[in-house]
Amino acid sequence: MNLRLKFAAALAALAIFGPAVFVAGPVTAAVAAPGDASPMPSLAPMVKRVSPAVVNIATRGTIKEDPSQRNPLLDDPFFRRFFDTPPDSKPRERQFQSAGSGVIVDAKNGYIITNHHVVENASEITITLLDNRTFSAKVIGTDEGADIAVLQAKQPNLVAMVLGDSSKMEVGDYVVAIGNPFGLQHTVTAGIVSALGRTGINPDGYEDFIQTDASINPGNSGGALVNLRGELIGINSAILSRSGGNIGIGFAIPVNMAKGVMDQLIKYGQVKRGVLGVNIYGVTPDIAKEFGLTESSGALVAGVAQGSAAERAGVKTGDIITSINGVAMKDAGELRNTIGMLRVGDKVEIGLLRDGKPRTVTALIAERSEIESANALDINKGLEGAELGDAPDGGGVLVKGVQEGSPAAQNGLRPNDLIVGVGRTPVANTRAFKEAAKSASVLVLNVRRGSIAQLIPIR
Repeated sequence: MNLRLKFAAALAALAIFGPAVFVAGPVTAAVAAPGDASPMPSLAPMVKRVSPAVVNIATRGTIKEDPSQRNPLLDDPFFRRFFDTPPDSKPRERQFQSAGSGVIVDAKNGYIITNHHVVENASEITITLLDNRTFSAKVIGTDEGADIAVLQAKQPNLVAMVLGDSSKMEVGDYVVAIGNPFGLQHTVTAGIVSALGRTGINPDGYEDFIQTDASINPGNSGGALVNLRGELIGINSAILSRSGGNIGIGFAIPVNMAKGVMDQLIKYGQVKRGVLGVNIYGVTPDIAKEFGLTESSGALVAGVAQGSAAERAGVKTGDIITSINGVAMKDAGELRNTIGMLRVGDKVEIGLLRDGKPRTVTALIAERSEIESANALDINKGLEGAELGDAPDGGGVLVKGVQEGSPAAQNGLRPNDLIVGVGRTPVANTRAFKEAAKSASVLVLNVRRGSIAQLIPIR
């Protein structure tokens, strides 16, 4: 037998003894009959069930020109005359329209939850459902701090989404984002929970974000983040991006946090946030070493407002708050978020360290008073670390204390300084100070220090 015949015989032997390994068998043998086909894993059944609860929100309105963006030449008398601009010209207004998403959470009453920034300044709100029905909605209430808004549009045959429990989510859980990115209605993306408890995205707000790599883009705001059971576990809110598009880092407000805000908005039309009445400062490694702590966690109490809930509970300056209702506080930001989500009248158990020894006190969350509402951090981040209060006889705002090394100290404030004005606007008390600071494009304090008057710019 020549070499060619031997090779052919070897191939024949392989075809007989090993067709599954070496040679592809007949097509009919490799494919199962249609009746025996196993179903492919798919999110489609869940998506079909929950998608009718996700809506498109289109808004129209008018916004005023931001004074801080105003051309400084318009403040020059010469240029005002040259361009024939009236001396008392008001800020310009412009029309806007935008789009976002929302989630129906109560079909009977027509309640829709979305982001505050989706409906901010809107005078006209239009809802579009998955079946293309379109109707108007009204705002029940909004909360800028938590970036939550509740709308109402009573319509027949609405479908509501079941609320889940965001506290049970873990990093690595699969999630699905549903919304209307870039006007592409009812877009579905999938990913996992990338992280929990994210803060620092909106330092002026109350934060406890779920981070996800499910694609979130402009227009997704206010839409649903759901688990694989089809339960709402988050309200998509923000993205981290240099281009404005998705790079795999998106953030959603946990549904447990959103539900607490939503309940208050439905009941009161606003969020009645309580306060402890403490000025707090993050525990740095240096502070931890000074206080003999093994970890840099918790919040240092830099001041206690007179007559506040904290003072009545026995909290003192120099205490380090370590837990609220048994939940450990990592830093001052987490403490602020936790207290900010409590309601007026709630009892709260505060775990703290005093002189290195653990203590527990109970406080009754109080309504925000004028003194407490003047918490320095609420007015301006550059005032953090300053304890403020009304001066006697309406003489201004008294700086009762300044935490060493704090932003307030770095900006030049000292204990016993008397703030009598913001720029050219006089202030008689903390309420007036807060209002003046809110409308000022640059915060410059008119301060009396003893017999000396000086201006202190706050950075």
